[in-house]
Amino acid sequence: MERRAKDERIRQLQQVCRERGLALTAQRRAILRAVLDAQDHPTADRVHATLARRHVRVSRATVYRTLESLARLGLVSKACHPGSAVRYDRRIDRHHHLVCLRCDRVMDFSDERLDALPVPDTRRVGFVVEDLRVQLRGICRECREQEDEK
Repeated sequence: MERRAKDERIRQLQQVCRERGLALTAQRRAILRAVLDAQDHPTADRVHATLARRHVRVSRATVYRTLESLARLGLVSKACHPGSAVRYDRRIDRHHHLVCLRCDRVMDFSDERLDALPVPDTRRVGFVVEDLRVQLRGICRECREQEDEK
């Protein structure tokens, strides 16, 4: 993500905090910045470790709570993942994911055909769909290459 886009997302955080009467803390900005700087889909623990390397003092519990808050505010998204840890995504636009079943890597994937999938009618079960994202699960190139080397 380029610097201009990151700065715009930080401005969005400032605006949302102002509108909702939330404090715009240094920790909130640092946590959002850590997700925006990530090249992948970090867990809360990875965000916490990144902040520690940057000498930002913040508790693990604050990182977890803040990431959930940022997701609710629409400033980051949560990537569905078969593992036990939630992954966070700096991309908030509609896109899909490739998930490696061996190494748990999550990669962004865009495809117009997936974007065009119709949202099923779920009214009969009382469910309202707000978003549709596809998760394709398989084995990534790196894991396949490691397997071939054996």
